[in-house]
Amino acid sequence: MRPPGVYRAQEDTSLLREVLRRHGQVSGSSVLDVGSGTGALGIEAFRAGAASLTAIDLSRRSVLASWLNSRLRGIPATVRRGDLFAPVAPHRFDLVLANPPYMPATGLLPPRYRMGRCWDAGPDGRLLLDRICAGVSSVLNEDGVLLLVQSELADSQATLDRLGEAGMVPEVLARAHVPFGPVLRARAPMLRARGLLAPDQTEEELVVIEARHA
Repeated sequence: MRPPGVYRAQEDTSLLREVLRRHGQVSGSSVLDVGSGTGALGIEAFRAGAASLTAIDLSRRSVLASWLNSRLRGIPATVRRGDLFAPVAPHRFDLVLANPPYMPATGLLPPRYRMGRCWDAGPDGRLLLDRICAGVSSVLNEDGVLLLVQSELADSQATLDRLGEAGMVPEVLARAHVPFGPVLRARAPMLRARGLLAPDQTEEELVVIEARHA
């Protein structure tokens, strides 16, 4: 179920799902799905053997979607509304999943209510990514793992660097090239003018990054 205004699971969700299916640390783990949207990633983690699932989203509609979709599948997820990790502090988890907005936009801040809040992430696409990198260690158990998916348009090397600065050991686990979707096609002229896209580029590279405590 996806109410209007809730992010539809797309290629980035699918790529992180594939990594989850083959990731050895899901079984028996406590999972936090931050920015849960429809709840698709948390549901996949539960299917892979997670012991517990907590989902967080700032959007009321996404909270509703995550709660209903988990219940329709018999998953006793705890669903909370709030900003990133604030609703669960000081609790810690074995696995944190993140598919945050990462699309470079013209505005400094994402729109508060429109659909653009699902993907707009400031001029460099890092509005949420940098905050996740800085704060995720506070919600991970000692041997916990972050799995995060983003576009190369938002600079995956910067994510690796920020995680390292926060005391984490990051690694790229998977990459995939996908054709531009409607949002990226619409923004391609702006992104090309800013040097973020090559003149003839028609595909976007997605990256899944894993990070653990040093």
